Amino acid sequence: MSGDVGQPTGSAPDGDRGPEISAQAPAPVVPFEAARTWLAQDPDPDTRDELSAVIAAAESGDPAAEADLVDRFATRLAFGTAGLRGRLGAGSNRMNRVLVTQAAAGLAGYLLEKAGPDAPPVVVIGYDGRRGSERFARDSAEVFAGAGLRAILLPRLLPTPVLAFAVRHLGADAGVMVTASHNPPDDNGYKVYLGGADDGSQIVPPADGEIAAHIQRVADVGDIAALPRSEAYETADDAVVEAYVSATATVAPAPGGANGMRWVYTAMHGVGTETLLRILDTAGYPHPVPVAAQAEPDGRFPTVAFPNPEEPGAMDLAFETARAHDAEFILANDPDADRLAVAIPDVAADGGWRRLTGNQIGLLLGWRAARRAAEQGVAAESSLACSLVSSPALQVVAERYGLAFHATLTGFKWISRAPNLVFGFEEALGYLVNPETVKDKDGISAAVAILGLAAEAREQGRTLGDLLADFDAEFGSFASGQVSVRVDDLAVIGRVMTALRAAPPVRIGEADVVSFEDLAAPVDGPPVGDILRLQVAGDARILVRPSGTEPKLKLYLDVRGASPADAASRLAALEAGVRELLAAIG
Repeated sequence: MSGDVGQPTGSAPDGDRGPEISAQAPAPVVPFEAARTWLAQDPDPDTRDELSAVIAAAESGDPAAEADLVDRFATRLAFGTAGLRGRLGAGSNRMNRVLVTQAAAGLAGYLLEKAGPDAPPVVVIGYDGRRGSERFARDSAEVFAGAGLRAILLPRLLPTPVLAFAVRHLGADAGVMVTASHNPPDDNGYKVYLGGADDGSQIVPPADGEIAAHIQRVADVGDIAALPRSEAYETADDAVVEAYVSATATVAPAPGGANGMRWVYTAMHGVGTETLLRILDTAGYPHPVPVAAQAEPDGRFPTVAFPNPEEPGAMDLAFETARAHDAEFILANDPDADRLAVAIPDVAADGGWRRLTGNQIGLLLGWRAARRAAEQGVAAESSLACSLVSSPALQVVAERYGLAFHATLTGFKWISRAPNLVFGFEEALGYLVNPETVKDKDGISAAVAILGLAAEAREQGRTLGDLLADFDAEFGSFASGQVSVRVDDLAVIGRVMTALRAAPPVRIGEADVVSFEDLAAPVDGPPVGDILRLQVAGDARILVRPSGTEPKLKLYLDVRGASPADAASRLAALEAGVRELLAAIG
């Protein structure tokens, strides 16, 4: 279960966060001046009204309003390798037109600093169906154009993979996608890609820090009204979308087994439907039965509490639709269509349907890619990649077919940079099946690849479930699980990581710990990140890491068994042992 590790972040372990102080901390100062400065430059009447009301209430002594102002202005949404992402609203700690304008101006400054003398930098901008996305995209285009860049706005709301494709297709120096992907309904975000040597991948250090420094310089000036803006940006025609459609249809042209295939699709109130249907027509697949209530973009996400197909209840309407139409399988995209979920009939599951794990889907697609590389005689020049926390079974597949394998840090900004990549995935429903087209996860091209697998199996009277059984027969039964510990105090996560480093466990349940690696301070090589990796007797593995986006400690569990039942039993025992360990640490 070993493999090489992608480029390090240089992050250090959380370590001891210092002794706890029992004395009551002083009340934070209510940032009235910062709020009024923000209000004076805000071009959005809705957020101006929102902030004015909070300021007035705080001035009258309302404790809740005072706390609200502190939360809005005590910090800024941090710009990093994932760009920006946060709750919509007024303030430096929210997503809004002021923050987006500052981000666009900062990115423009970075690109101009890096630009050669021949032509102005080119930036392409896309947006999804979330609240505020189109306005944020147009603000960005105007700021880019005003700074002297060539700004190209995509023609309408579209999936994130289309923007990632457009960066390369148009030869752009950078791309911006306004989306919060599968975050809660009240969030939005700002994702940045770079062209040139980055070849259309998401940003990585040091670019993120350099862009953030430019953004901070803009914010320090304190008046976005002084920034030059221009409406002389371009709006791309449909040719760029058609080029994506044509390229993606080649992932898996429909075989004969696709005729009459019954399947259900949900866009999860996102932007996937239109683009996917165009690709189905080009590739020759039958249209799905849609989950009608979720087919069109709706930033309110009225039928789901959390628009992420991994979340409990998010696919309930899809299951209901599949039962009503006797479907063979379900495909689901998240709202910006860069992730894919798959579900299959299962009489043992509640309601008769079971959503496959991201690892199961990734392994089927990785096996497909490895077979194709071997059949084409390019296995020796090809590689498979997945994040450190995804199933180690992908390495077994790569070795069986003679491909190289790379284990990377979490995120497609790292996976996409694996050399000679033909397929990459991470367990959180992200798959890169067509790296010559899109250097990022792409839930639409992954859907086409799954359709191809399902149709080929169907020609032989088989199903996706049968393909999973074939994988187990070929490589052994792998099972993966996750234990997530949500905390109110982030210091708890640091204390748990410190305790594990200070006294590495020698047993997990009834199994011996074979090895313990601290990837923040490895014996060989540079630091990788705040990750602990434990190899456990019986071909099992545990990775421990703080979440990068939520107040959670995550533990990823992987086992290999002689059969699915054996793997499930081993996984249950490993999970019980992990929970005992965490309880003992307290």
